Amino acid sequence: MPGSTQGFDLNDKIESTYSPRQMALRRFMANKAAVVSCFILGALTLFVVLAPFTARYGVNEAVQVPPNSFLTPRAQAWLGTDDIGRDLYSRLIYGVRVSLLIGLASGLISVTLGALVGAVAGFRGGKFDDIMMRVTDLFLAFPFLVSLLVVRNVLGALTWLRPITGDMSSVRFIIFLFGIFGWMGVARIVRGQVLSLKEREFVEAARAVGASRRYIIIRHLLPNSVGPIMVALTFSIVGAIIGESTLAFFGYGPQAGDGATSLGILVGTAKGAVLTGFWWLAVFPCMALTVIALSINFIGDALRDATDPRLDRGAK
Repeated sequence: MPGSTQGFDLNDKIESTYSPRQMALRRFMANKAAVVSCFILGALTLFVVLAPFTARYGVNEAVQVPPNSFLTPRAQAWLGTDDIGRDLYSRLIYGVRVSLLIGLASGLISVTLGALVGAVAGFRGGKFDDIMMRVTDLFLAFPFLVSLLVVRNVLGALTWLRPITGDMSSVRFIIFLFGIFGWMGVARIVRGQVLSLKEREFVEAARAVGASRRYIIIRHLLPNSVGPIMVALTFSIVGAIIGESTLAFFGYGPQAGDGATSLGILVGTAKGAVLTGFWWLAVFPCMALTVIALSINFIGDALRDATDPRLDRGAK
């Protein structure tokens, strides 16, 4: 119909006036779950950054309401107290801060290493590609928790690494552990993306004008792989946060040194809370962990869709 054709052409003309970044932002903002997740994570980040003001008590400060042990949620302790009377709401704020730090720092390390290794392996090919992928397959073939504990014990036994990684019970060691453990999955994702891109016309054109491998990888292959890389980053962050909670649940996570805590420590100390009737000690930390994981996953899915050029109208 003439009217529908004109409307389609008008939409194409309007969309053609937007830059790729503007189109990606429009697609991201159209994802309501991702927008809500951004607000949730933004609010959580603001709360944990301003922890001295948003927390009602110190991380190890007891509520001054005798007897203060195992108080149910009430005005003096909004989320209740633990076995020695510490405010769970305040400890949750400090715990989320440490867990977000672990997730973000280890995610950035693993994605940076994985993206570089995957891009070089996929573009270069040959023996380097075979060796790196076989190492990746070897680690990914083992169950996650088993591999994590094995690597943890191996790294902890290397005394010459201790000035860099810190003690096995430190937050710095957990960040280092997940940073070097998580790059392998990212490398596989980026390698697959590079294999599909390296025979494209723009890469052949760059080769024809004498561009170096480094230039092609940095200026062409990695920018065109930003969608999978962003998704891998969100998976790495969530995996590190949940992994730290899993280690802490079994007693292998970071210790509450210098008064610090984390979501993993809070979840680990609440193992028997539900069976004994102290449900709030398990419900609220697990709820915070679930909300953070879902929010980051929603944002990752929206970033993948927003940066996928196949979603452009002209590619349909």
